[in-house]
Amino acid sequence: MVQTICCIGAGYVGGPSMAVMADRCPGLDITVVDLDQARIDAWNNLGHGPLPVYEPGLEAVLERVLGRNLQFSTDVNNGIRNADMVFLSVNTPTKRNGHGAGVAADITYIEKAARQIAEVAKGHTIVVERSTLPVRTADVLRRIFANAPAAGFEVLSNPEFMAEGTAISDLESPDRVLVGGHCNHAVDQLADIYANWVSPERIIRTNLWSSELAKLTANAFLAQRISSINSIAALCEKTGADVVEVRRAIGSDSRLGSHFLSPGPGFGGSCFKKDLLNLIYLADHYGLAPVANYWRSVLDMNTYAQQRLVRKIVRQLFGTLRDKTIAILGFAFKADTNDTRESPAIAICRELLAEGAHLAIHDPRVSPKDVHAALDSAVEAGSGHSSFRIEPQLVEVFRDADAAVVLTDWAEYRQLDWPLFAALMRRPAWVFDTRRGVDLLAARRCGLETWAIGAGEQD
Repeated sequence: MVQTICCIGAGYVGGPSMAVMADRCPGLDITVVDLDQARIDAWNNLGHGPLPVYEPGLEAVLERVLGRNLQFSTDVNNGIRNADMVFLSVNTPTKRNGHGAGVAADITYIEKAARQIAEVAKGHTIVVERSTLPVRTADVLRRIFANAPAAGFEVLSNPEFMAEGTAISDLESPDRVLVGGHCNHAVDQLADIYANWVSPERIIRTNLWSSELAKLTANAFLAQRISSINSIAALCEKTGADVVEVRRAIGSDSRLGSHFLSPGPGFGGSCFKKDLLNLIYLADHYGLAPVANYWRSVLDMNTYAQQRLVRKIVRQLFGTLRDKTIAILGFAFKADTNDTRESPAIAICRELLAEGAHLAIHDPRVSPKDVHAALDSAVEAGSGHSSFRIEPQLVEVFRDADAAVVLTDWAEYRQLDWPLFAALMRRPAWVFDTRRGVDLLAARRCGLETWAIGAGEQD
């Protein structure tokens, strides 16, 4: 029976996942470990500063469990040594160098964690893949554990299916929990933990490889839907159709549903692009070129959505952005998160800076540090005519702006004070709505030109 759990990795997956598990399983003793002292301090200083992860509802969960049956620590060895079950929630970025660079997943951190577990663990230990991993990664882990000096091991796959911004509700009321493994007893032990709050019919048992591939496939299908609706949005603008009406029509079909059919500047976040690249690499590895090309087209459409927006902005601002100011509303890849990883805003802002624009950037949750990390190099690589500034006050991004571009669907951007903001802008001024959430009629009444993604007959 599992009584103590260690989770290696205190990021977007490990922190919320273990907080909810501790909340729903008060009999478990859970420790989340990470080598990043600042991150661990931020988790432990609840109420005295921002958490490493912004998620609605997360703070309330932590208030119930932190210091009770949930701890955060930098003592990785001690966490492993005392655990019956160890979750791996470490980063698996795309490889930057060597064979598979740019497409294959880099499992360096997974391998390091596995070697540390093999060296430190005492007694029988169940190791659970929580990170999204390439198919057959469990083989790597099992080979490492086969050479362990002491303890015996079982490897399970338990991928997360939470979405940033709704992570807590996704964890508390999941559509399904997937547990993959070759040892039924180990699978049952993890399934029994989830059974404390998840109904049995929602706990799906598979083999290891099906579980690993299912996570990649789920993200690929979601990314595919976003690219699909963005392709239709471009077609709507040429034909006079409206993508919102098309979305409503097809989303009403029970075979399709309406989820992930919102047009926008493209998908972002830590998973979709990385997992698509992983799937493409896997297909190429097995000689399935048509399969690889199919999924590559989903990525190509995502890039096209961002480039198309930049071209539209340049064209409407008389063919040049030099000495012009663009107000950027939103830098996170989606609302209700502070995550900027692979955010469409990064690629779009870098393109605008390359065109010589001055950017004024607002986001209610993203830290200035993350904006600088994403854009400083773009300014340094430019001709010296571009720049950006970060404005904590929304009103200030509109001051002397030639255009405003809504990139993240934050609720506060749906009810903008257009009489106030329009008066601050330099005329003629444009509003570009990539999320279809802005009151553009109110903006036009204030004398602004407007463009909305997927709205026909605007050219």
